[in-house]
Amino acid sequence: MTIQSILDKLPYSDPFRFVDGLDAIDSNKVTGHFTFREDLDFYKGHFKGYPITPGVILTEVAAQIGLVCLGIYLTAEEEQDGQMTFGLTSTEMEFMRPVMPGEKVSVAAEKVYFRFGKLKCRVTMSNHTGEEVCSGVIAGMIIRKSHE
Repeated sequence: MTIQSILDKLPYSDPFRFVDGLDAIDSNKVTGHFTFREDLDFYKGHFKGYPITPGVILTEVAAQIGLVCLGIYLTAEEEQDGQMTFGLTSTEMEFMRPVMPGEKVSVAAEKVYFRFGKLKCRVTMSNHTGEEVCSGVIAGMIIRKSHE
């Protein structure tokens, strides 16, 4: 599976797609990146006069790159009809630095396990200077979309 085909299978679109690209992927790890555009809506009120990226959005970036992209890669042989995605089941994140509008972040994730339809990964997000922004463990389950 190519990086482009993984990106094409992401179940998100603008303004909720937080993956600009993947740098590398294999069955045990993935690295990717995203740049926070200054015009994103959540900056308008978080915080007044000092906009920073909300932790929940940083968690979402880590999950999209570190869990969903890796999950798409790992299930490529099973998933033929576009009816499978990953739903977040748990997170345990620690935040060390703010991410400002316009900043580019990189996410590195390593698979802890993938069994019985559940993927668990250790994730680390770094800013453009290589400083750790946040890290933790994220897990998700395969969700099969129904045609009801």
